[in-house]
Amino acid sequence: MSDPCVSDSNISDASTPVSRRRFCAGACQAASGATLATLFTACGGSPTSPSGNVSTLGVVTGQFAGGGVRVPVAGSALASEGGAALIDSTAGVFLLARTGANAFTAVEGICTHEGCRVTNSDGDAYVCPCHGSRYTRGGTVVQGPAMASLRRYTTSFADGVVTIAL
Repeated sequence: MSDPCVSDSNISDASTPVSRRRFCAGACQAASGATLATLFTACGGSPTSPSGNVSTLGVVTGQFAGGGVRVPVAGSALASEGGAALIDSTAGVFLLARTGANAFTAVEGICTHEGCRVTNSDGDAYVCPCHGSRYTRGGTVVQGPAMASLRRYTTSFADGVVTIAL
């Protein structure tokens, strides 16, 4: 005797009952497919994902000491005017840009939208890799979804070392 729930075709008609096992398996496959489709469109295909000529910032290690973070500029993108880098230190993550011969701007390196580390640059803008928020070198939002600017820090420069005052 053949199983009434299994037929030679994949299409069931109204008079053929569907087993609980087959129904649940089909429902799980449909839910899994919908979930994967959502994930794939959210990762990289979102209209808020970074676009344009985005590049990854170089990382420079900063030393926390005496109420500030000391960052040597030699051998990094900060050695040239217009250069920028992500500063990684025990005191936090900062974005540092050289705006003049002896002038630097430092801002918080964590996006105000959802707390992602801002690791990218596009010309004169910092770009969050998570949802594409863009900030000026001074930390002002120029494109959302972030609504708040990055916190700005005072800097000083002497003997080839930038100090970010905390």
